[in-house]
Amino acid sequence: MSKSSVIEAPRTAAQAVGCCPPLSGAVLEVSQAVTAAAMFKALGDPVRLRIFSMIASSPGGELCVCDVLDVGVSQPTVSHHLKKLREAGLLTSRKEGTWVHYAVSPGVLGALASLLQLPA
Repeated sequence: MSKSSVIEAPRTAAQAVGCCPPLSGAVLEVSQAVTAAAMFKALGDPVRLRIFSMIASSPGGELCVCDVLDVGVSQPTVSHHLKKLREAGLLTSRKEGTWVHYAVSPGVLGALASLLQLPA
């Protein structure tokens, strides 16, 4: 029997924002604006942005919580920030034994990029 389990956010940012037009293309619906604001709020903290960047740029696209180092806060605070990023739909996680591994939610980077796309 495997000791791995998956811990999923209720709804990923990609699902919620993937359909959204660029900010300069059309006015966002209320639900789209709420979701986008939650993502930007989660990324608005410098520590969370660094952690998100670490995970997004990690080889294999996944990072164990034990490998999130040198972000200027204690390990319990790192776990708090990871929880906030996951709740915003930016990260997925899976538990392996006692460790939790995090990855960027599928489609999130593309959704954020399309939301911020400027007209040509």
